[in-house]
Amino acid sequence: MKKFLSYMFIALVIPAVLFTGCKDTVEEKPNKYTVLADYLKAQGTSFDLPAMHATGWAVTAATLNTNIANYYIIDLRSAADYGAKRISGAVNSTLENLLTEAAKVPAGKTIILVCYSGQTAAFAVPALRLSAFPTAVFLKWGMSAWNLATDVWTSKIANIGTTPAHANWIPYVETPPSVATNVTQKIPVINSDNTLGADILKERILAVLKEGPKFVQPSDVLANPGNYFVNNYWTVVNVTTNGGRHIKGAYRINPMTLANNEVSFLDPSKIIVNYCWTGQTSAAVSFYLKVLGYNAQGMQWGVNGLANAALTSNKWPVENGTFPVVP
Repeated sequence: MKKFLSYMFIALVIPAVLFTGCKDTVEEKPNKYTVLADYLKAQGTSFDLPAMHATGWAVTAATLNTNIANYYIIDLRSAADYGAKRISGAVNSTLENLLTEAAKVPAGKTIILVCYSGQTAAFAVPALRLSAFPTAVFLKWGMSAWNLATDVWTSKIANIGTTPAHANWIPYVETPPSVATNVTQKIPVINSDNTLGADILKERILAVLKEGPKFVQPSDVLANPGNYFVNNYWTVVNVTTNGGRHIKGAYRINPMTLANNEVSFLDPSKIIVNYCWTGQTSAAVSFYLKVLGYNAQGMQWGVNGLANAALTSNKWPVENGTFPVVP
């Protein structure tokens, strides 16, 4: 009887030990965030976040029209809308197929991305700049600025922060509680079977392109800022010369670099919502942060959808939108 009990004990314990060991191995899969971050930092400033939206990255419709022969135009709109009204010479692509299309660009041409409002195109610029296309740009305001027949902006501008005055759109002061205090947070988690930073970066870029951009509406952020990690992605001058107000309790992390580890102030457990004038810069910032493993979204339409009348620059409408389109 004793031998039988001993055998039963061994029979039960050994599988349990083996099973537990396998489970622990899966759960302890290394976080690859540091590997990716170190790789990006090693590439220098051209792979840091500010380079994703450096001066000159937003090309106006007038500039594109004047210099159109210099550009390879990739239109990211639906096939139906592209087929109905497009810029002559533009090619149609999805976000998922963007890098494949970019590989076809003739020598000497600069890639310019085009979409409805400029926000999706701006979102995709970092995918190219991190993938051997460092001069990629986008059409500012999208097809809305190119031709008013394709305008989506006019119906989206609003003054919900100021008319009437909203309790969460407050006078800007560079101290709490107006601005939240920056504190160092935990790092995001990146799960990958790759071990090299370059391979992890490629994997992350493709994953973010496949998922596509996500946006939060200005009305949602204004009504419930506590539901998000809101970051006012303006300089102090930007704020003070454009109405002098911001979302109550928002952080103001700008500049936001990987090299100086300012991204460490972001909370990976929350939806990170950056906001800017037009939603275009915040879209590009969101792409980069998503590559790093953050749950980042843009505030769609930017402050143009919040306090358009108070803006002194980057304010819609800005151009006549009379440049030619072809079917």
